Amino acid sequence: MNDIAFKPAVELAQLIQHRKLGCAELLDHYLDRVRRFNPQLNAIIILDEDRARSRAAEADAALARGERWGPLHGVPMTCKESYDVAGLPTTFGNPEFKDNIAAHDALSIQRLKVAGAIVFGKTNVPLGLADFQSYNEIYGATNNPWDTERIPGGSSGGSAAALSAGLTGFETGSDIGGSIRNPAHYCGVFGHKPTWGLLPPRGHALPGILAPSDLSVIGPLGRSASDLELGVRIMAGPDEIQSAGYQLHLPTSEKTSLSDYRVAVWKTDTMAPVSQDTMQRVEAVAQAIADAGGEVDETARPKIDSQAQHDVYQTLLQATMASRLNDEAYAELQDDLAALEPGDQSDRAQTLRRQVASHRDYARANESRTHFRWAWHEFFQSYDVLITPMMATPAFKHDHQPFGKRTMWVDGEPQPYFQQIFWAGLAICSYLPATVVPSGPGTEGLPIGVQVIGPEYGDLKTIGFAKLLEQAGFAFTPPPGY
Repeated sequence: MNDIAFKPAVELAQLIQHRKLGCAELLDHYLDRVRRFNPQLNAIIILDEDRARSRAAEADAALARGERWGPLHGVPMTCKESYDVAGLPTTFGNPEFKDNIAAHDALSIQRLKVAGAIVFGKTNVPLGLADFQSYNEIYGATNNPWDTERIPGGSSGGSAAALSAGLTGFETGSDIGGSIRNPAHYCGVFGHKPTWGLLPPRGHALPGILAPSDLSVIGPLGRSASDLELGVRIMAGPDEIQSAGYQLHLPTSEKTSLSDYRVAVWKTDTMAPVSQDTMQRVEAVAQAIADAGGEVDETARPKIDSQAQHDVYQTLLQATMASRLNDEAYAELQDDLAALEPGDQSDRAQTLRRQVASHRDYARANESRTHFRWAWHEFFQSYDVLITPMMATPAFKHDHQPFGKRTMWVDGEPQPYFQQIFWAGLAICSYLPATVVPSGPGTEGLPIGVQVIGPEYGDLKTIGFAKLLEQAGFAFTPPPGY
């Protein structure tokens, strides 16, 4: 039955619906796998077995009566630790919040449960959801199932690792700097960063936080592109306030073949060079599109200065992330900034200035960002999607040194640790949807993902394109030994 563990959520739901697989039976199967494999991965850090078993029994009984709760009826799932699930802790990996127990489910968790999902646990994150790695003082470090000496990505690292190892049926994470997409890349699964605001994030927050932050989104991870589509359809749509005047109508792609697509390809950049392995996987996807008869253009770019966009993204990102800090930590940033020499233009100095940016600075960055959004809108009148790398390399080995001491090695050349956030920022800065698709292994046998970026609210278009790539062979493959 091990092959059952690696099926996409949509297929698991069909097996349950056709009474070929019981809800309690499937939950027991995943819980057994968690007991066997999670100790070496530490992907799932909170279990809610009793409530999950009760819910699974209810799901089986409902089916016996001819009732179907929704498209995920009886499918066991886990969620990123940063989502509120009533009765379970939400800490963001921060010891300051280790005793914070959620009183209510996040809105997205409510919607998933209404769709029939059975939430049986939560998955690991880095401190403050702010790292490519997933470790913290409360729960420890999560390992990549392809090589436990390597990272699973972050901040939704536990989510991607649990999916890859076949420990859960479905997952949902969040993304402000690639936090859905880089774990999907590193662990060989599918992930989708939605258009900003499309999936209401209420309940994906620390205590007292209700306002959605700029840039940050929640979104699904799965073992198929169809899982991503289902997750978006379930979690998207206006909240209770917005629904008084808004209704959601996402455009779908009418294209049925890769030959129908006009595709731009951005396979590396001097600002964030990628390894030969990574570039070759982007080229492999581009070649598959060309072989199918699609139009491929490796020079097309939006009319944007990529350095300027990255600088604006960094201003928005650093200010948004710093707004999460407590008063004491924020005061330390202000003191550090005051101690800088006036002419200091080091990376650290620029980061500090962005972290404590004034409202005027932020408003100017937002004005620039809005110009970028219109440039992307114009670009997507000529091209359906843009394909890029997600990260420079496959998963690297754990490195828990202070950020300033970490280095990314790309084909033997050192790069600053956070330089690769450039690829995440292309979509995040301008609110664009982006889907990561497994493209196959590199020379070390580790998975490499490619990123598919589309126009605002073109979420089902990038996912639809991902479905066609999946049919062409760019699909999830289980790691050996699980």
